Amino acid sequence: MTQSQKPEPQVQSQSSSKIDYEHLEISDALKQLGVDPKSGLFDAEAKTRLEKYGPNALAEKKVSAFKMFGKFFWGPMPWMIEAAAIMSILVKDLVDFIIIMVMLLFNAVLGFWHERQAASALDALKGALAQEAQALRGGKWLTILANTLVPGDIVHIRLGNVVPADVKLLEGEYLDVDQSALTGESLPVSKAPGELAYSGSIAKKGEMTAAVIGTGANTFFGRTASLVQSAGSKSHFVQANNAIGDFLIVLAVALAVVMVAVQLHRGEDFLRIAEYALLLLVAAIPVAMPAVLSMTMAMGAKALAVEKAIVSRLESIEELAGISILFSDKTGTLTQNKLTLGEPVVWGGAKADEVILAASLSSKKEDNDPIDMAVIKALKDPSVLNAYRQIAYVPFDPVSKRTEATIQDATGKQFKVSKGMPPVIFKLAGLAGSDLAAAQKVVSENAANGYRTLAVARSDEGGRWNMLGILPMFDPPREDSKETIARAAEYGVKVKMVTGDDVAIGKTIATQLGLGNNIIAASDIFTGDVGQTEVPMEVARRVNVAEGYGRVFPEHKWAIVKSAQQLGHIVGMTGDGVNDSPALKQADVGVAVSGATEAARAAAGLILTAPGLSVIIRGIEEARKTFERMMGYAYYRVAMTVSIMLFIVLVMAIFSAAILTPVMIILLALLDDVPVMLIAFDNAKISPRPAKWDMRRVLMVSSMLALIGVVQSVALVRYLHHHEHFELEPLQTAMFMQLVIAGHLLLFSTRASGFFFQPPFPEWKFFTAIMGTQVLAACMAAFGWLVTPISWGLIGFIWLYNLVWLFVIDLLKIVIYRQFDKQETGQVTWETWFRPLDPQDGRLGKYRTER
Repeated sequence: MTQSQKPEPQVQSQSSSKIDYEHLEISDALKQLGVDPKSGLFDAEAKTRLEKYGPNALAEKKVSAFKMFGKFFWGPMPWMIEAAAIMSILVKDLVDFIIIMVMLLFNAVLGFWHERQAASALDALKGALAQEAQALRGGKWLTILANTLVPGDIVHIRLGNVVPADVKLLEGEYLDVDQSALTGESLPVSKAPGELAYSGSIAKKGEMTAAVIGTGANTFFGRTASLVQSAGSKSHFVQANNAIGDFLIVLAVALAVVMVAVQLHRGEDFLRIAEYALLLLVAAIPVAMPAVLSMTMAMGAKALAVEKAIVSRLESIEELAGISILFSDKTGTLTQNKLTLGEPVVWGGAKADEVILAASLSSKKEDNDPIDMAVIKALKDPSVLNAYRQIAYVPFDPVSKRTEATIQDATGKQFKVSKGMPPVIFKLAGLAGSDLAAAQKVVSENAANGYRTLAVARSDEGGRWNMLGILPMFDPPREDSKETIARAAEYGVKVKMVTGDDVAIGKTIATQLGLGNNIIAASDIFTGDVGQTEVPMEVARRVNVAEGYGRVFPEHKWAIVKSAQQLGHIVGMTGDGVNDSPALKQADVGVAVSGATEAARAAAGLILTAPGLSVIIRGIEEARKTFERMMGYAYYRVAMTVSIMLFIVLVMAIFSAAILTPVMIILLALLDDVPVMLIAFDNAKISPRPAKWDMRRVLMVSSMLALIGVVQSVALVRYLHHHEHFELEPLQTAMFMQLVIAGHLLLFSTRASGFFFQPPFPEWKFFTAIMGTQVLAACMAAFGWLVTPISWGLIGFIWLYNLVWLFVIDLLKIVIYRQFDKQETGQVTWETWFRPLDPQDGRLGKYRTER
């Protein structure tokens, strides 16, 4: 066959008829790739294929900094602020325009800064690829850039090399590769000619030549990267923010229609109506709300950093408070990622110490092999090895499947020892009949319990091999894993194990940790190609009932997370390898555990710097306190905004005058919200169940509290206007003071689900900031700073008036909460009405997060 007649390599075809190189004979694979293994590709052919298939690199989608910054000016909340700015220009109010734009830019800069902190998962994945490769081009071995490799290239892989592409192994005795970062397998995998090796895996032993069958995005590694690029769930924080913005927009428009209709009926001119519309728009904007919530999460992130958890995406804090399922990687997270020997099963009268000694003598410590190190570590007295000298050593390879060493003892006598795959050692030792059946039974029982096994043999003086015993090997659970899982259950979080190891191993670990034994193979659930959009609901339900998953591949992990999300769960996912990246990004809270690869850390929203799951539990505690602060603020801010809007329109309709000026409303926003940013430091309880945004509850409860606030404010207006005969300007100042005081007292009520005078009490910095603001507002009103002055006596009266109302509002708040609880549970008894919403009971209590 001439070069021009060679068939095109088909591995990268996007059709469903992709060639199964794994099961092709080497000669057939080379024919399909159109390459001579003795000469490799010629430069012209390599260039043609490079143009056709593209570079051996991951495609990336970059978002410009300008576009990233611009998105903070698009959405319900920015629209409201921008509309207010436009209205201020129409009525020629430059001061209002400047203040409004400063707040808009402040929110945009804050959000942009936080997004720029997160590293790109795709960049990290690219960095993990091999940079150079040894390739056969035109009969000569050359060092070329790995991104210029094409299907059909012949490459050479040796110890320490990163496999530069997906390859079909051609020649060489054996090759051990570490592909744990790709598949989750906890031990290096031995490869023989004819098998596949994946891009991104690392050669640990041996060397081979191989033919490239897939490059770039069409490698095992590349498909993982494309999953990372497509994965991702929308933040519940963003959804909640948008829902609040939409609600306020609709309400503002409805009230504006009413107000304009009233003013037109009264014959007001256009500019006067535009001024009123501006007033309503400014009142409708919770200007500092995004900043306050971001500040609260930022302080939560700082607290989490103290707990050895680094937040790379602020919204992860809010999501962490609400997770109901935590999918946990097994190796290194639930387990120690250290092979350990179990109790040896002795054979032929040997002793346990003799079996371990023989296995240690057939190991080589300097090779740093995980199995060898585990065997040597099991010796009770390592110094016993000093009495022996290793004369010759044959390492493990995929053909012999055992190690062998020639040993000389202190007397000069020589003998051989060997350890390896049980069937090989059984045959070496000549086991047959009932002995063979008994040995095979031991291996089967260990496998059923999730243990790998090694058989050990030693030669006698005549050179005949005798079996000494069988060594079970396992990766033991971390000491804190079981307790941590139990604590997670107390918080309403179900931990489910996800592992690339076999189901039997998974069941053993899961049983020891109290996770349950319903561990199923991912391939039994996901039988076809796993998509990147939705998982069929019947499949999602099967995923949901399982307590853990074995033999899991990257696309399986992504689909497992997606399945839980489709069923309404807020999902956490831990991982450490490249194979975990798609699921980490898709999860509501992706958690890169201690020692994770750069790709995993970049895809995750939370990065642990201490080992184990216990850090996550402490993170959940801190996240739930942060969420409580955010929820208390949300109730307050929405209630105050709605109350001010309703109050303005109602007073305009009754008195035909603006009871507040635009400057007063801007001052209200600053005085109410700037000190309230310190709510990030406030004391809060920890909910024992997942917390999440229930926007129906937030908006309805806030609206009810707003109506109470309107009654409170209108009653004061009527009293001051009709009984005290206040003129408009001092009346405006009095109502400005009323809203400043009422706002912060309302916050003292909404920050806790029980009565405001019960613990947890306000944190001193938060309380001091609030009271300092009240002193400033009182001075403004008394000395006439930007407002018409009023007397200290009137200021004191307004304070007393609001303190009385605080008890009324707080009691009504409890009643409203109880009514919502009654709707949710259908069970509310009389004795529950006048006690805290859920008093503490023990370490966690029965406190319920308002969702």
